Amino acid sequence: MRIAIVGPVHPYKGGGAAHTAELAHRLRDAGHDVVVESWRAQYPSFLYPGQQTVDTPDERPFPNVRRDLDWRRPDGWFRAGRRLASADLVILVLLSSVQVPPYLGILSGLRRRTRVVALCHNVLPHERKPYDEPLVRALLRRVDGVLTHSEKQAGLARGLTSAPVRVAEMAPHLPRGLRGNDHVEGVTNRLLFFGLVRPYKGLDLLIRALPEGVSLRVAGEFWGVREKIEALVSELGLTTRVELRPGYVADEDLPALFADVDALVLPYRGGTASQQVWLGHELGVPVIATRVGTLADHVTDGVDGLLVEPGSVEELRATLERFYRPGEPERLRAGVKAVDPDPYWAAYADALVSAGA
Repeated sequence: MRIAIVGPVHPYKGGGAAHTAELAHRLRDAGHDVVVESWRAQYPSFLYPGQQTVDTPDERPFPNVRRDLDWRRPDGWFRAGRRLASADLVILVLLSSVQVPPYLGILSGLRRRTRVVALCHNVLPHERKPYDEPLVRALLRRVDGVLTHSEKQAGLARGLTSAPVRVAEMAPHLPRGLRGNDHVEGVTNRLLFFGLVRPYKGLDLLIRALPEGVSLRVAGEFWGVREKIEALVSELGLTTRVELRPGYVADEDLPALFADVDALVLPYRGGTASQQVWLGHELGVPVIATRVGTLADHVTDGVDGLLVEPGSVEELRATLERFYRPGEPERLRAGVKAVDPDPYWAAYADALVSAGA
């Protein structure tokens, strides 16, 4: 098939860009003719308070990429649709509702000449605005199929469209060549919170739940909550035990970041699909996660990590204290195994192509 993917790739960073690039590679490896239609300017900077682009790609660069789309140029949206009309399948990668107006422009340019699938990383944002649902509904009602990464997200999509909705577990798109082979021996009494810091990810709960004698490293970009987190750390008298490393973390820096921590902690209040558990295991550390989204699907409770119900400081603290029982960190580390991405990608690519059938 001739497949066009509309979504971010390098120089954009983050999970969405990595997933789009890996998807393009996997579809091409399966024998399809693939082009990526990416962005010159994806959305206004005030909608993304972090660093949007990087000089060095996190993912394998895909060779067949066009970077003409610009949120400020509606005429370019229509032209992109005209260009893509010769494809057998167009995949619109939906990461945010602010992408919907350009996608509607592309659909207008296509003039229904090819089949279109909306690949929804999140059907609706974690922290919603009044315009999110109307925009996403307008998009999903105009496509031929929808792919989501969980049944819960599929339920949201079915409430917005009559188009067929399929579910496929998000396949691993981890940085290549990472291994947690250089980990510090023994227990360090240090935990790690890694990734974008946003309210739904529950960092405040983790800070409140931190057991006595245990330290916490926080590494990632803060989305408008840095002052609140710093104030909470100071209020609780934890400035010597909570280390804040605000800012983007490049893939090459990940092994050192994980090398001296006992576990990765994901105290999310809510969520959808995530690579974080797989990343922690790839780097050789157990994962303590809440039962939200797909996190619980990737942790085998008591084998390679621990699971806890979301939203409770008391339950999270009890789980962290259980993790630090004598011998437990070492036992759980021994149970960690890296994921094999190939079976996931084979099933994912089949589901995506079928969604456009």
